[in-house]
Amino acid sequence: MESAGAPTGFADTRRWGDNVGARRRGKSVVAWKAKAKFDARAFLARANGGVTVSNYRRGQVVFTQGDPADCIFFIQEGKVKVAVVSQQGKEAVIAFLEAGDFIGEGCLTGRPRRISTARALLDSVITRVDRPTMVRMLREEPNLSELFTAHLLARTLRVEEDLVDQLFNSSEKRLARALLLLANFGKDGRHESVIAKVSQETLADMVGTTRSRVSHFMNKFRQLGYINYNGDLEVHSSLLDAVLHEKPQIKVPK
Repeated sequence: MESAGAPTGFADTRRWGDNVGARRRGKSVVAWKAKAKFDARAFLARANGGVTVSNYRRGQVVFTQGDPADCIFFIQEGKVKVAVVSQQGKEAVIAFLEAGDFIGEGCLTGRPRRISTARALLDSVITRVDRPTMVRMLREEPNLSELFTAHLLARTLRVEEDLVDQLFNSSEKRLARALLLLANFGKDGRHESVIAKVSQETLADMVGTTRSRVSHFMNKFRQLGYINYNGDLEVHSSLLDAVLHEKPQIKVPK
């Protein structure tokens, strides 16, 4: 899957919220351990051929929908937006990826062409790995294979969770979760209060609603003190508390 895991939704908020609460209480939470154990950036830097590192300016394209899928990318620094454009020219944002994430992994399945476009949302440093080199390293380096497997599993879970979010939550709640995702709430016990500038049109694409609705909800969030939205966008933890409080429950048969 090229870039599964659209950011329109949010991870299972109840479980995710429990993890955040556990961190606040000083308890250890087993999550995303592979990234902490293995330094992929250092490992790729020592690779013998097939690897190049490039700097991308904000807004610069990493790869374009329809390009040959002959390599995989690893984000060292920065953030990348992944989007798909329909035949009618409508763009849908399907992921925001950051340092530690892979992009373009669909090439490893034999997919000949890119099905999405990746563009640097911030100034970024990205490693390009030729497909044969990546295949070889995955076979020879168990730690890299473990990290990459964890990455793929996380993407798969996000797809499922985002689908649930689309089916059960209002556009207001989906927007709140999208903002929390952009600020990395609940990920590795860290978050970014001030996040990269994202247009209301992009947020509307992520959530699946109109720009006017996004504008209405953003103003509401600002009035409630959940965000500061004046040029830069600052997300407060109070937005997380509001989301957790009204998370719809899915009943599981006994």
